[in-house]
Amino acid sequence: MRIGTLDVLDGVDIDLPAAGRTVVIGPNGAGKSTLLLALHGLVVPSTGVVERGPRLALVFQRPVMLRRSVRANVEHALKVAGAPAAERRRRADAALDDVGLAYAAARPARALSGGEQQRLAIARAQALEPDCLLLDEPTSSLDPAAGAAVERHLLALSARGTGLVLTTHDLAQARRVAQHVVMMHRGRVVESGDAAAFFAAPRTEGARRFLAGDWLD
Repeated sequence: MRIGTLDVLDGVDIDLPAAGRTVVIGPNGAGKSTLLLALHGLVVPSTGVVERGPRLALVFQRPVMLRRSVRANVEHALKVAGAPAAERRRRADAALDDVGLAYAAARPARALSGGEQQRLAIARAQALEPDCLLLDEPTSSLDPAAGAAVERHLLALSARGTGLVLTTHDLAQARRVAQHVVMMHRGRVVESGDAAAFFAAPRTEGARRFLAGDWLD
């Protein structure tokens, strides 16, 4: 995949499980966020095909809050997705309750804290009832307490059967969350596989250097 003259995804040929928890890691500019955008269909590969089976919903690193109430943000997403009007309020309230934001349903979304906004973004995606959530650095801009709350909620979603594919720069988080790991560098997949095996004994030199904290060429 090219943007201008730059290859941002190059020869990526990988099957990502829609179930379980997949964590995509790699240095800045590796192509992690672009991979999520391609999976969701927001960018189209210049060559090749992205095959989509399950229903996906995407949560951005810095989600945009509409200038309306917390509940109305979720209801708007449901309206765009074609949910029947009679279901929107119920599904919005259920999602807000699940992320712990029922108390803020009538508040302006833009008045929420950063952690609350990220939980609202997850509720907005969750209300669409996807098979798998795609999350781009979902805790990177949050303080430790807010980040831990988001991570706990994602693990709870996973336990209930929602698949997760998330990117992160935080290797400690990757170790906590991942069941499957994909490591990228310069738009290519360096290594992928079972998370426990990857962190215990990565197969490739690039992965070993990255986990050791070395700069990659």
